[in-house]
Amino acid sequence: MVAGASGSLAPRRWLQVEFAALYVGAPLAIALFLPPDQLFTALAVFSLAGMALLWITGGFRWRVLVRGWRRMPWQELAGIALATLAAGWLILAWMRPEALFSIPRNRPEFLLVIWTFYPILSALPQELIFRPLFFHRYGAILPQGRAAIALNAATFSFAHLMYWSWIVAIMTFVGGWFFARAYLRHGFPAAWALHAVAGNVLFAVGMGVYFYSGNVVRPF
Repeated sequence: MVAGASGSLAPRRWLQVEFAALYVGAPLAIALFLPPDQLFTALAVFSLAGMALLWITGGFRWRVLVRGWRRMPWQELAGIALATLAAGWLILAWMRPEALFSIPRNRPEFLLVIWTFYPILSALPQELIFRPLFFHRYGAILPQGRAAIALNAATFSFAHLMYWSWIVAIMTFVGGWFFARAYLRHGFPAAWALHAVAGNVLFAVGMGVYFYSGNVVRPF
């Protein structure tokens, strides 16, 4: 495993409060009060906060973020690409058939923009917050084994509450499980790559109708 024990010198109770504020309170506040068009601003603030927390956490070596490319799980990358494509296709064919491959059909040049910037502007900061920060700083208060992965997947899913969609909730839980497992087994580059591939495939197949902040409609 890459990570699991916290190097933080902060008291356990403070870590629990900090964890709850970061992974429960903040997503809830964003979902309830933040305008949907401010999503990337919130993500940027989260990323800076996460980097700062990693910086003050003892024992974290920044070079681990760029180590692990030789351990890239290529079969898992291919598998998550195919699984995401199949899941997105089935969901849209059932619920939103008009959205299937809407971007490639109508704006193929925009798909290239998404594929270029999504891994850097969205997948990367999310992975920093939900994998290294989660497992390193808060390792001391996490359960062991698969329970820690399940908790990570649950917090990752809850962070997408602002989309107000059960489809998004399920898909991000499943994705979060595989991203967390990849991080612990293979390192940060693997988790980032899986996240980037899954996200890019989602937008290619047309699932942007669920994952685009501009389409968010609060149920109240």
